[in-house]
Amino acid sequence: MTVWDDLVGQEKVSAVLDAAARDADALVTAAAAGEPLPEASRMTHAWLFTGPPGAGRNQAARAFAAALQCVSPDRALGGAPGCGFCDGCHTALLGTHADVTSVAAVGSEILVKDMRDTVRKSFTAPATGRWQIILVEDAERLNEKSANAVLKAVEEPAPRTVWLLCAPSVEDVLPTIRSRCRHLNLRTPSVDAVTDMLVRRDGIEPDIALSAARATQGHVDRARRLATDPAARERRASVLKLPLRLDEVGACLKAAQELVDAAAEDAKQLAEEMDGREAEELKAALGAVQGGRLPRGTAGVMKDLEDMQKRRRTRTQRDSLDVALGDLTAFYRDVLALQLGTRVALANADAEDALQRLARGGTPESTLRRIEAISACREALDRNVAPLLAVEAMTMALRAG
Repeated sequence: MTVWDDLVGQEKVSAVLDAAARDADALVTAAAAGEPLPEASRMTHAWLFTGPPGAGRNQAARAFAAALQCVSPDRALGGAPGCGFCDGCHTALLGTHADVTSVAAVGSEILVKDMRDTVRKSFTAPATGRWQIILVEDAERLNEKSANAVLKAVEEPAPRTVWLLCAPSVEDVLPTIRSRCRHLNLRTPSVDAVTDMLVRRDGIEPDIALSAARATQGHVDRARRLATDPAARERRASVLKLPLRLDEVGACLKAAQELVDAAAEDAKQLAEEMDGREAEELKAALGAVQGGRLPRGTAGVMKDLEDMQKRRRTRTQRDSLDVALGDLTAFYRDVLALQLGTRVALANADAEDALQRLARGGTPESTLRRIEAISACREALDRNVAPLLAVEAMTMALRAG
């Protein structure tokens, strides 16, 4: 097993990263031995990973980070970096390596204050590892100020610093930043590849794995959650029943409220799992005395944590709502496929009766208008429109479509 094994359906990307990691290892090894550096190298200081949701952008970047920090003794015998077992690989994959810093959007944007310390760290030498690695998971959420801070760091990087930026597409990143990055585009994994991964790695029954892979259309993380979490399957089943309920205004408004409430409950459950643990860990780091009382002058640090958690809850709620909207889009795409008589495999074969009913009761034009209404709702949420208002407008359009 290596760090590349979890990159589902990304063989070409894995090969490029493996070659770059080998050259990076040669650079560090030569520098440590005082030998001349190789004249040609496939390693560069900045990388941009793009691809559709669920393709594994962040996983690819983190696997590359692990390979760069690999300290396996097998390397000295000609083995490739990225063993997946050594301390460097293990801590990089877990997110605990001292020289691998991850930045993700807590709210709708990555603020410059959230990047300031990270940019400063990028100019320092590695503390324990072979490279100083900065992984920006949501580069498309950099605002103008934080993007400019990243640009300055990418333009003149420290010799042993590597930037790994992840975004849905190159257009989501400033042209001045992407022009300084080596670009790798990941593709949506096939249903068969995701099914094989769920069976092989997670021990999921083949029928459940195939159903989850089809329902999520190759989105690896969502497929895993759908296959392993009964609550996630229940939420999806509720979403797929929604189109048949939209027969009057009251039903539309009720359905919208239920969607928003379900997303809020999902975010609340996740927050309860993370917020308390983070607060206790920070109190311990600050030297809280028995009873939880903080040392003088540290209340502001706790307040910053609470603000960050509040922004994260808002984003988590919107992300959970987006999953439901994605399920609705896939549902109406299946309806359209039936109306057009195509032979593509249905993503929601378990709801075929409902699909056939809607297909017979509408036209391809009305189905396309419904898909457009869902897209409009997603765009409204991206513009920070109140979730309930955006979803109510969508459900009314689905009824009228």
